[in-house]
Amino acid sequence: MNYEELIQNMTPDMHQSLQRAVELGKWPDGRKLTPEQRETCLRAVIAYDYQKKPEQDRVGYIDRTRPDGTQHGSDPLAPDTIKILNDH
Repeated sequence: MNYEELIQNMTPDMHQSLQRAVELGKWPDGRKLTPEQRETCLRAVIAYDYQKKPEQDRVGYIDRTRPDGTQHGSDPLAPDTIKILNDH
C-alpha cells in the first residue's frame, strides 16, 4: 500500500488517533513519538483533512471573517507587488 492509498483508506478513528498522538507527542500506549514519527503522522493528518474535510474543519484553519462578513488581511497565497528603488 502506498501513501495515497493509506490516506484514502484511513478511517475517522485512525485520523483522530494520529492527530491525538501528534498533539500529545506520544502513542496511546504512552511511548514517545520520534521526531520522524511525529512528522509522518502530521503529514498524514493534513493530507486526510485536505482530501476529506471542508476547509473550515481542517487542521490549522484560521477563520479570517469579520463579524460584518469581510475578510481580515490579505490572501497569503496572492502574489505581492514589490517596488524596486534605484538610488542613482
